[in-house]
Amino acid sequence: MTTAGIILAAGAGRRMGKPKALLRTEEGISWARHSYDVLRAADVAHIVVVLGAEADRVGAEFPGAKHSVDRAASPDLVVADSWRLGIGASLGAGLRHLLADRVTDAALVTLVDTPGVSSAVVHRLLDAASGQSALARASYNGVPLHPVLLGRDHWGGIIETAQGDTGARDYLRDRADDVRLIECADIGSGIDIDTPEQLTEWNQ
Repeated sequence: MTTAGIILAAGAGRRMGKPKALLRTEEGISWARHSYDVLRAADVAHIVVVLGAEADRVGAEFPGAKHSVDRAASPDLVVADSWRLGIGASLGAGLRHLLADRVTDAALVTLVDTPGVSSAVVHRLLDAASGQSALARASYNGVPLHPVLLGRDHWGGIIETAQGDTGARDYLRDRADDVRLIECADIGSGIDIDTPEQLTEWNQ
């Protein structure tokens, strides 16, 4: 059994003025591709990228992905038809895609607008929690953020309850005693970048 990665990259980035998946690092790499590279560097072989706004442009950051049979070389691209409804729709689309994959027992979910999440953060989370019943998330100075690890046993419940911009928040809140927090402030940041001002501050 394995853990797959889900990158939520469907948003229009209204406050940013463009989809954040298409923002670029100082090296010129799109944030969508950067998120994928982080998971790959952490040895996550099966990765799903959930698309929505400007899906064709974001998908073009992964040449040949729709045709590749080598999951280690390219991600699965999934378009969330209801992406405009919020992150809950995107998360549901990613989890439903993985339901057909019987060898995957957990999903590590990360956001395209958290450029401070490092491969070391992903490694630490995966080393600390795994399996179909797992619930875990990275925390930074005690604040729970992303990535989040969701065991397969929870996918159905999350798909049913994920709505709007809450994603799995309510599901995890109702099971707070079962969610393992993995402190990662020493190796990364889970802050999401939503506005041009936050982006400027992040780049300084």
